[in-house]
Amino acid sequence: MQSFEYSSNPGRVIFGSGSLHKLSDEVARLNLKAPLLLSTPQQIEQAESLKAILNGKVAGVFTEATMHTPSHVTDKALEYAKEQKADSVISIGGGSTIGLGKAISIRTGLPHICIPTTYAGSEMTPILGETADGQKKTRSDPKILPGTVIYDVDLTMTLPPALSATSGVNAIAHGVESLYARNTNPIMCLLAQEGIKALAEALPDIVQDPSSQAARSKALYGAWLCGTCLGSVGMALHHKLCHTLGGSFNLPHAETHTIVLPHALSYNAPKIPEAMKQLALALPESDGDAIKGLNVLLAKLKVKRGLKDFGIKEADIDKAADIAVSNPYWNPREIEKGPIRELIRRCWAGEEARADL
Repeated sequence: MQSFEYSSNPGRVIFGSGSLHKLSDEVARLNLKAPLLLSTPQQIEQAESLKAILNGKVAGVFTEATMHTPSHVTDKALEYAKEQKADSVISIGGGSTIGLGKAISIRTGLPHICIPTTYAGSEMTPILGETADGQKKTRSDPKILPGTVIYDVDLTMTLPPALSATSGVNAIAHGVESLYARNTNPIMCLLAQEGIKALAEALPDIVQDPSSQAARSKALYGAWLCGTCLGSVGMALHHKLCHTLGGSFNLPHAETHTIVLPHALSYNAPKIPEAMKQLALALPESDGDAIKGLNVLLAKLKVKRGLKDFGIKEADIDKAADIAVSNPYWNPREIEKGPIRELIRRCWAGEEARADL
């Protein structure tokens, strides 16, 4: 066995159907009196439901969270938190709202309780990605990690099947890159395999029957495990490309992950034989070929496969390739501009992944 280092991130998880109703107990346990509730404009109703659970004992409700955590929204929320004398933040939603909660928490030191309603995994990480002046920058700090996460499967029951699919593949991507991370370890590989397997089995069931609580629970469990991986080890080419494309071209986060993942994997495949074996075991109908397993999964999920469907033009491919190779970062295979450009072209065109990059 190779030598490794392992650190576990602190954090408290409350998992299960109906666990949202434990929120009041959690607020009391932490001795908080005036939490600021956060949501996107689309999830105001869910934020209001938290207010009801807390019997109206909140500092206020801020409902302008938006994707890629732009700094001007964070500044507005900080001002509001200060005016309302908030002593904590509670975020309900996906990566956009959780990102805003983290941005407020790291700047103020306020405790952060997260209630995820998607499978994005941000709640389990000490990572914050923020956008200013059209550039997305990411930083990591143990203080960014939310203190408590409440996973209530009931909140995911209304997540539309199409969004469940892309959000779930986003979570799978965290597990995939954990298998070949520079600082991976046996614990993370076990969590990644279990998380990927749970999601890959549950997501097609959700697309077929969105009201299946068993499938929704399994997907949320897988998302928790893959989110834990994302928060514990470094990521590589796939996440770098998604940040580059998402931040520079304002692309939707989960859909971008879904399109890029099989192609990023095919780029790295020659250098990660052991991870490819582990991944093939976790993916149904892979027949020992992880790239095939991902292609089969995405076909079952009926997701869009091309970045051209989200506004990227063919003329943007060169710009995207330039940005993707501009900042050096670790990856199991050296970053080469020609193959990276072809990878991005395949993502743009919506082609199936092939192991010939």
